[in-house]
Amino acid sequence: MNYRTRYSEIDVIAQDREELVFIEVKYRSDARKGHPLEAINSNKIKRIKNAALFYLRDHGYIIDQTMIRFDAIGILGNEMTHIKNAF
Repeated sequence: MNYRTRYSEIDVIAQDREELVFIEVKYRSDARKGHPLEAINSNKIKRIKNAALFYLRDHGYIIDQTMIRFDAIGILGNEMTHIKNAF
């Protein structure tokens, strides 16, 4: 599912066993502008992490007691790269 705040959004939120996983997905049809994962910069990471904190708070999670992970998925044409614990 997608989650939006006033300042950012999280593309996918999923459950992987005990971990709540926040996933950033980037797509490009070709590599003319580089690999899609290159678009996930430090500013984007900061916004995603802040959005994750809002999500945890809004859905009643206890932040210190919730196992979370941040993944990234880059889709270039028909090829997908999934990086667990990307940031």
